[in-house]
Amino acid sequence: MDESTPREASREQAGGTQRDAVRTALIVLGLCFTLAVLGRGLSESFTVFLKPISENFGWDRAQVVSIYSLTWLISGLTAPLVGRLFDHSGPRIVYALGLLLLGSAFLIAAHAQALWQFQLSIGLCVGIGVAFIGIVPNSIMLGRWFGPRLPTAMAVVYSAMGGGVLALLPTSQLLIDHLGWREAYQVYGFAALGLLVPLLLLPWRMFAIGSPHVTKKTDPDFIDNGWTLASAMRHHAFWALFSTFFFTAVGMYSIAAQIVAYLIDAGFPPLQAATAWGFSGVVLVFGMLGVSALDGLIGRRPSVLLSYAISIIGIVLLWLLQYYPNIILLTGFVVCFGSMMGSRGPLITATAMKIFRGKRVGTIFGTISIGSGLGSAFGSWSGGLIHDFTHGYNLLLVFALASVILGMIPFLIVPALRE
Repeated sequence: MDESTPREASREQAGGTQRDAVRTALIVLGLCFTLAVLGRGLSESFTVFLKPISENFGWDRAQVVSIYSLTWLISGLTAPLVGRLFDHSGPRIVYALGLLLLGSAFLIAAHAQALWQFQLSIGLCVGIGVAFIGIVPNSIMLGRWFGPRLPTAMAVVYSAMGGGVLALLPTSQLLIDHLGWREAYQVYGFAALGLLVPLLLLPWRMFAIGSPHVTKKTDPDFIDNGWTLASAMRHHAFWALFSTFFFTAVGMYSIAAQIVAYLIDAGFPPLQAATAWGFSGVVLVFGMLGVSALDGLIGRRPSVLLSYAISIIGIVLLWLLQYYPNIILLTGFVVCFGSMMGSRGPLITATAMKIFRGKRVGTIFGTISIGSGLGSAFGSWSGGLIHDFTHGYNLLLVFALASVILGMIPFLIVPALRE
């Protein structure tokens, strides 16, 4: 009895420690999800502001979409710097700077009178702010707590993209209808700044340490191959992942920036258009989790290729909507296109972290993520130019379709992505 009591106590203590680690991991997951909802929702809300701002100042579509393009260009270019700052200063500083930039940006935009002021606030500051509370710091945080379950955790956080769209697009339209677009920006600015205080009071030191069960037991055969950014850039997988991020983002964001305006032009009421695209946030959650679940059942490559096929069907349905605007086609488009909007992200992230794992994986993945930012910026800006040049959407949809197909090709031909 005297010998068993310490053993039982030790087991109970170990069990309690593991339960505490699981509880903390879930808190970290919830926190990352919330920040991702906020960042993605606030940035995507511009798709609702696009039409009233354009009408207010008499700007053409390409000029207004340039603001949205700049947001994603800056977000992508900032990603590697976020990874380095996270490693150097920790999550508290990174996330707090993100909220500070977002809040300040919307307050400035509420009083903007010129295009460059929108580009500075909504373009530059929101772009940096989104990067500071976005996928790069979240993936580093979750990697310390979830280990081999990182793809599932990342799927949950990527689905925040849908949660943000679902929550803030209809909210944006309601605020614009009742208060005006300037006052709506003020509401968002004060809300983001108001979240700074509770964020700073969280136990970030504990969150940043990570789970001992992950760091010690996840992969006993783990070997750090000493990847550096320079050596990673000489590997074909780096550029394959970069190009997948780039071309997929070009295709999806050339459409995404103008979806609400497209639906209004097709004959849908503004609130219905914003709500319909906002509802893509619901189906996106199922798309994210579904594609991640398929990864374990049929393999990564078939899962990714299936997601591309569904995206292509969504683009075709969107094309039909301008000729046959009805709720059936609208629902089909939202389900197909919306559910796959970013559904490949968790698998691509997990693939990058598996290939380039080591001390510098954050910097390497952040650099790969530049592809997504560049693609989002180029896609949305090109979409605006194509619309202004053709005064329609057909060529834009062809451009989007071709880009999505190009984004799929690396998973068909690159050996490292076919395993």
